[in-house]
Amino acid sequence: MAETSTPPEGELPRWRGVNHLALITTDMDATVRFYHGVLGARLVAHLGNASFRHYFFELGPENTVAFFEYRNVELTPFAKPAGLPDPRAVQFDHVSFNLPDETALLTLRSRLKEAGCEVTDVVDHGFIRSIYFTDPSGIALEASWWVTDATGRDADYGDGVLFSDPDPVAAVVELQETGRLRSVPHTKLV
Repeated sequence: MAETSTPPEGELPRWRGVNHLALITTDMDATVRFYHGVLGARLVAHLGNASFRHYFFELGPENTVAFFEYRNVELTPFAKPAGLPDPRAVQFDHVSFNLPDETALLTLRSRLKEAGCEVTDVVDHGFIRSIYFTDPSGIALEASWWVTDATGRDADYGDGVLFSDPDPVAAVVELQETGRLRSVPHTKLV
């Protein structure tokens, strides 16, 4: 069990989304063509040196997905479907990009199909609806819209709609009972 302490006091961070999610590609050209050309994510920055390239694509104000392409490093990409365990991807399953409504989701699905990309039918998860597809590097992607915006309401940890795990972890039980966590884990830099 990891060492723990009580949660810190004071002002909470004022999150504004994901500055960038850093992923890896073995073909930056195909990545630019897919993320900018197919998904319409504007290329907003890039840098590089003798060791790597690093490109950033806008997904919303101040929110980007970024890719590293390492030079002179032999990498073996693999494809993995979203939501299925894979021993090669123990810390990453997939990323879901947010869309404003069902129309935008269906429009993206049509755009993917028109570009020759395989994509699922719309999957209804209850509080979100999604489509699933894969980028040229084999990264499992999802696009979703909130049917019930979990971020735009107060949390009710036992509401049965957004919180429906019949056997929640101890931290969720603490939140249900007291609205607070009793402890948080310590971490170390790698």
